[in-house]
Amino acid sequence: MKNSELLDEFINYIDAEKGLSKNTKLAYHRDLSQYLAYLEENRKIATRITHSDLMEFLLIKRRYLSPSSLARVITSIKMFHRFLISDNYCKMDPTQNLDSPHLGMRLPKVLTFAEVEVLLNAPPDIPAGIRDRAMMELLYATGMRVSEIINLKLEDVNLKLGYLRCLGKRRKERIIPIGSEAIKFVNIYLKKVRSIHKALSKPSTRQPKSLFLNPSGRKLSRVGFWKIIKRYAILSGITKEITPHTLRHSFATHLLERGADLRSIQEMLGHENISTTQIYTHLTRERLKNLHKKFHPRG
Repeated sequence: MKNSELLDEFINYIDAEKGLSKNTKLAYHRDLSQYLAYLEENRKIATRITHSDLMEFLLIKRRYLSPSSLARVITSIKMFHRFLISDNYCKMDPTQNLDSPHLGMRLPKVLTFAEVEVLLNAPPDIPAGIRDRAMMELLYATGMRVSEIINLKLEDVNLKLGYLRCLGKRRKERIIPIGSEAIKFVNIYLKKVRSIHKALSKPSTRQPKSLFLNPSGRKLSRVGFWKIIKRYAILSGITKEITPHTLRHSFATHLLERGADLRSIQEMLGHENISTTQIYTHLTRERLKNLHKKFHPRG
């Protein structure tokens, strides 16, 4: 079987069996396409390569990839070769003794309470700004991922009861409470803006079910929402590095700092393993250490 056909089989496998996010699947496909292109150039077949062949490829990659990107490439290749063995395409695993680079702990970037307040107040009182304020309020109130926010449907949100239904990674459902401020701004958006955007959708298309719509009446894209957050961060004068997950990280850190228990935060974030949530305990300790150093007379 050709390398390209093996890649197609693998992508079909992770589609059906792994429940990975779209972005993760795209990253795997990109990494493996480059890997298999290298094998083709060297007239090698994925089912017959050796550990030495693999190391030659990774040595090239190591020259220009960051440790985190290299770790992802190695993960993609390991999963691919284990699939080939499990589906009887080959018997030898060239990745068996392959270690991923040690990355250490990377603490997520978070905003202070004051910075969040400034960011949430940044959108102007126009239709697009009202929508953006509602989205960011909901993002900070629930700790949802950007992809989860843009995939929310009207039927998923119960503002009267103050809860929403979120379909997260691996299509796992969770129920998250919504704070009073987020409820207020989502209500304003629904009453003043969504109907305007909905009316602008093409007559030929089905009625949009997404909670948040762009001015054309269609669902927002993940990249589009990310650009919105970044723009308001600049307008707010926030100099910290902002990522699509900054408000999610801030949500978790602020809850923990105010005494919320780790298990509840884990449930709201949709983490499968509590060890993922525990990174926020390191973050709060780091912030306390910085405060001590800044304000203690002998810090």
